[in-house]
Amino acid sequence: MNLDDRLLSETLDLAIKGSKKGDGGPFGALIVCNGEVIARGWNQVIRRNDPTAHAEIMAIRDACAALSSFHLAGCTLYASSEPCPMCLSAAYWARIRRVVFANSREVAAKVGFCDKELYQELSSGFASHQLIVEHHVLPDAEKPFLNWLNNPNRVAY
Repeated sequence: MNLDDRLLSETLDLAIKGSKKGDGGPFGALIVCNGEVIARGWNQVIRRNDPTAHAEIMAIRDACAALSSFHLAGCTLYASSEPCPMCLSAAYWARIRRVVFANSREVAAKVGFCDKELYQELSSGFASHQLIVEHHVLPDAEKPFLNWLNNPNRVAY
């Protein structure tokens, strides 16, 4: 078994353990940097009453804390299943270099974890979303951006 497959097996173990405890759905994740596992995560949506507490998000949060950085450049995210749109977006925001997963979204959908509608929603304009999304133009709406842009101490990310 190669290294990627061994690490994916660990994500499956995390998924089983976390869901057996009742923390959330059957999902696990690891962040690996320079060949070392720096963070582990499992779905904790139920335990934390937090819809964002997916395995990948939990691992990204812990990895960022471990590295004292909001970027995880050069790191690999290992996930027991194909990351949902939120988790994939978080991987992009964290500048993760590579994502490796075991189960496809189709396999997850067969047991009730279906993101198909969400993928479809995200590919359309906000005006056609099922979720009511309104754009209100305010005269000073850009002020926070301008203040941030003019701040010489800002940290770009």
